[in-house]
Amino acid sequence: MYSERGTQIRMLLRDGQILNVGGPAVNQADGRKHAVSRGQQRVSTVSLVLAFAAIYLIWGSTYLAIRYAVESIPPLLMMAARHFTAGSLLYAWLRFRGTPAPIRIHWRNAAIAGGLFFLGSHGTLAWAEQKVPSGLAALLCATLPLWIVVLSPLMGKKRNLSRKVIAGLVLGFIGVAVLIGPTAFHSQGGLSLLGAAVVLLASLLWAVGTMYTQRAGLPSSSSLSSAMQMMTGGVLLCVVGLMTGEAGRLHLSAVTLKSGLALAYLTIFGSLVAFTAFTWLHQVSSPTRNSTYAYVNPVVAVFVGWLFAGEAVSIMTLVATAIILSGVALVNRAERDPMHEHPASDHQVSRRRSGEPEYSAAAD
Repeated sequence: MYSERGTQIRMLLRDGQILNVGGPAVNQADGRKHAVSRGQQRVSTVSLVLAFAAIYLIWGSTYLAIRYAVESIPPLLMMAARHFTAGSLLYAWLRFRGTPAPIRIHWRNAAIAGGLFFLGSHGTLAWAEQKVPSGLAALLCATLPLWIVVLSPLMGKKRNLSRKVIAGLVLGFIGVAVLIGPTAFHSQGGLSLLGAAVVLLASLLWAVGTMYTQRAGLPSSSSLSSAMQMMTGGVLLCVVGLMTGEAGRLHLSAVTLKSGLALAYLTIFGSLVAFTAFTWLHQVSSPTRNSTYAYVNPVVAVFVGWLFAGEAVSIMTLVATAIILSGVALVNRAERDPMHEHPASDHQVSRRRSGEPEYSAAAD
C-alpha cells in the first residue's frame, strides 16, 4: 500500500500537479495564482512609490521650470500653451476611452474654476517668477491651507478654529514675514515685494478655486473635470495675454532652447504625468498621505533652485521654511482631528462617492 502511494506521488510530481512535498500539497495552478498575486502586490508598491515620487519631485521642480520658461516666453501665453495643450490631450483621451461627455453647466463651472486656478493663480505665479526666485515662490505658495482656513467663514463654511488652527495660522504668516523680511524693501539686490505679494495672491486665488470646486456642479470624473478646467483656463490665459500685449513680446526666433524645453516639461510631466499620478493616488491612497506633497514640494523647489539655478539659500530662508511648514502641519493636523470635523454637505458626499478628489485641479 505504501509503495502504491509512493508511486502515485512520484507520478503527480512528474506531471507537475504537486509542487510541495513534506507540507500541504499545492496545486500548480494555485501556485501560479499565488505568484501572480505576489507580483501584483510588488507592482502596486512600485506604482505607489513612483506616483508619490512624481507628485513630490515633478511638482516640486515645476517652479524652476516656470522660471526658465518665462525667460523668453511671455508668462500668460506660456501658461496658456501649457494648460490648453495638456487639457486637450487629456480630454481627447478620456472621451476616446468612453468617459461620458459633459453638459453645458459643467463647461460653465469648469470655466469659472479654470479662470481661478489657471488664469488667476498660475498666470500671476508665472508673472511673479520673473521677479521672485522659484524656491521662495514655492514657499509662499505653501500657505494655501492657511488661506483656505481664513476664507472658510467668508465662503459660508463653518469651521471650528481650535487652538491648533490659530497657532498654525499665526506661525504660517510669521514664516511669510520672516521669508520676505526687511530685504524686500531694499532697492538693490533685495526680494521684490511686489513679486512676493503677487505669489501670495496666486496662492489665495488657488484657495478660492479649491473652495469653489467643492460646491460647483462638475463631471463625476475628476480627470475629465480637470481636463476641462485646464482647457478653459488655457483659453482665458490666451485671451488675457493677447489683451495685455504679450503677442507683441512673443518672438518665436527669440525663444531659447531652455525655455522651450521647460515649457515641454511643464506640459508633459507637470500637467499630464504628475496629474495622472495624483488622480490615481486619490483612488488607492489616503487623503492624509496624498496631502504630504504640500510639505515636500517647497523643500524640493528650494533645493532644485539652489542646485540648478544658483538661487541663494540663506539661514533666514531655512528658518522661514521650518516656520511655514510647521504652521501648515498644525492646520492640517487640526483639520483631520475628528473632534473638529463637521458633517459634509450633500455635494461633498456625492463627490467623494464618485471618487472625485476635493482638490480637482492639478498643482503647479
